[in-house]
Amino acid sequence: MPHRVCPWWLGYFLINPFRRWRQNPAKILDAYVRPGMTVLEPGPGMGFFTLDLLRMVGASGKVVAVDLQPKMLARLKRRADKAGLLDNLDARLASPESMPLTDLAASVDFTLAFAVVHEFPNTAHFFRQVAAVSKPGALLLLVEPKGHVKSADFDAELNAASDCGFRQQSRPAIAGSHAALLLKN
Repeated sequence: MPHRVCPWWLGYFLINPFRRWRQNPAKILDAYVRPGMTVLEPGPGMGFFTLDLLRMVGASGKVVAVDLQPKMLARLKRRADKAGLLDNLDARLASPESMPLTDLAASVDFTLAFAVVHEFPNTAHFFRQVAAVSKPGALLLLVEPKGHVKSADFDAELNAASDCGFRQQSRPAIAGSHAALLLKN
């Protein structure tokens, strides 16, 4: 499967409010995110899910948003600041090979990997990094767009996650997507 990163300017289309009719972040995440949690969001773009995550974790939690593109992170921070949510956002710039997460060892309660794993050149490395920062019992919501990721490729991602200590809990229905909720052993 080719590994292409979504161009930064496409981020404006991804935060379109009409998208909420099909993929409402609060409805998708409500069962998994609570106040005080530490949430990891690789590939947040301009923050379609991030602002809702920040509201859900509240003043006692934090969201660690990791992206390859400085322009995406800059726009995300501006949007979080405008919404009064910047204090609990930890925005980090990653490289294509690795996310800067070593300081988070075994501290993440929930990871949202929404339409991003297929963009990583090494899926197994991605899941190893997420496993290293996840607490035992942490959840990972893995979601990939059906238009970009074939069923067989999604199954390969699930196998890579399993090899890193994640066990499938359920297959939530998310419009236009393959989705799986995974639990860290």
